[in-house]
Amino acid sequence: MSPLTLPEYQPLRIPRAELRDEWGMKLYRQYAPQIQAEPPSLADDAWNLTNLGWAGYIPLGQGTGLFLQPKVPLANLFGMMGYAYRLGEFLDAGVYQSASVGEFYEQLAYILARRVLARARQGLYREYVPKTETLPYIRGRLVLQPSSVFRLPSSVLCHFHEHTANIEDNQILAWTLHTIARSGLLTPRVAPTVRAAYRAISTTLNASLAGAGTLNPVAVGTLSGRSYTRLNPDYRGLHALCRFFLDHVGPQHQAGDQAMIPFLVEMARLFEQFVAEWLRGHLPEGMSLRVQERVALGEAGDLHARVDLVLYDETGRASMVLDTKYKTPDHPAPEEVFQVAGYADLKGCGDAFLVYPVPLKRPLDVRVGDVRVRSAVFPLEGDLEQAGRHFLAIFV
Repeated sequence: MSPLTLPEYQPLRIPRAELRDEWGMKLYRQYAPQIQAEPPSLADDAWNLTNLGWAGYIPLGQGTGLFLQPKVPLANLFGMMGYAYRLGEFLDAGVYQSASVGEFYEQLAYILARRVLARARQGLYREYVPKTETLPYIRGRLVLQPSSVFRLPSSVLCHFHEHTANIEDNQILAWTLHTIARSGLLTPRVAPTVRAAYRAISTTLNASLAGAGTLNPVAVGTLSGRSYTRLNPDYRGLHALCRFFLDHVGPQHQAGDQAMIPFLVEMARLFEQFVAEWLRGHLPEGMSLRVQERVALGEAGDLHARVDLVLYDETGRASMVLDTKYKTPDHPAPEEVFQVAGYADLKGCGDAFLVYPVPLKRPLDVRVGDVRVRSAVFPLEGDLEQAGRHFLAIFV
């Protein structure tokens, strides 16, 4: 059976004979946030599937799967990912011209594998790691124990520093390559390179890590706030690629016990990340942006909320609040208007915007107390850079 394609928010009817019940139930039970799956009934002997705003690939078994197709043109989807995950140095014309999400994934996997192989040939980054072990000889500092005063021990407890490549920087690379190899999206052209890169790095870390059962999973949060030195500046780019791959593995699949894992991109979250990174790279000098800023609610301050985007002027004062909405309604929901107005009031600014990927049929421009709430558009059709310039002109 060939892979199926499920366009975003377009219901697809699949006769029961064309989709195994076990695969349909897998979608129904494991992928409810991504897929609305309605099982066959007496009235309709077919599966009815709806993509709830996701892009990517869900493996079903026996070499087939379900491609989740977004409304956004593929070249622009890849451009959004490039901004959101700061992958600009890796994205040339060939990558942008990928014919599918799977091909884009595979091209980035190939780039990562080639760079890991190059770094492995050069020598993986190493650090001195403190260790305390019982040894048959003295190494580093001897840790005296009461029993050692009265007799000559056959082994001694030592505290020392070991220069090793088995550190988190390299463990991230190994886990990411291991994850990619189980994606089901690699063709015979790229799969051998990914496996070779994984073997090269896992062998260097520890011979026992060559088996999947002894490889420790790495949480995507590990990639946040990392620092780099003059000895490993190339790891910044490698880890940016790793974050892209690990960020799109569903939480239920991060433990690593599945033979095949999905690649899932939540379009609403990607839209927020893309708008944030585009603004961050194009704001006039003096202006700054904070993403997912935590604000206290109420006088006691024991309740908190997170604001999508807050723009600050050159004096450091919050000038406006932006809330991204990856949807196409005729008009905003009242609760969304009051919510963003409340955020702006908490930040002490008089302007708030609801940001959409398409124009509203009735553009919003209302006042809620002292806050002016408007709709704004960052269109995802056509040229993203030109769209961004028009979007930025609203604020500056």
